[in-house]
Amino acid sequence: MNKTCIVYGSSTGTCEAIAGKIADKLGVQAADVYNVADFSADTVAAYQNLILGTSTWGAGDMQDDWYDGVKVLASADLKGKVVALFGCGDSESYSDTFCGGMAELYDAAKDSGATVVGQVSAEGYTFDDSAAVIDGHFVGLALDDVNEDDRTDSRIDAWVAQISPSL
Repeated sequence: MNKTCIVYGSSTGTCEAIAGKIADKLGVQAADVYNVADFSADTVAAYQNLILGTSTWGAGDMQDDWYDGVKVLASADLKGKVVALFGCGDSESYSDTFCGGMAELYDAAKDSGATVVGQVSAEGYTFDDSAAVIDGHFVGLALDDVNEDDRTDSRIDAWVAQISPSL
């Protein structure tokens, strides 16, 4: 596996905990797991693979700290880099914007030239709408650790197995 970092934005700790689980499964060291508040162009330059995660708030918005993080992505040249995305959301209370925050990360990564991997079928999820779904697939791993925490570990395992060959 090429040098990989995980960058998360978390207000309540859920997305941070998910980032830790993903790091453990991939063998990514704690020093390579960043809060997006500490994300910089130097971080981007130091890694071949970026795994980016956000929780979703309000009307499908990214976690607040990601607004500066997206500026870092937009100004970086991600050509030749691999990006995988994960998002946390609430499919019951926010069924019409479930994990929508991933859409902005996806757009920023694609626009900066990254190869985005790890799309997940929306089949098996219960929600009404999401900006993070394209052609029946989430742009990354969608997780509802509030209402479907019993599915979190198996979804992470399947996703890690899917993205590992690209990393």
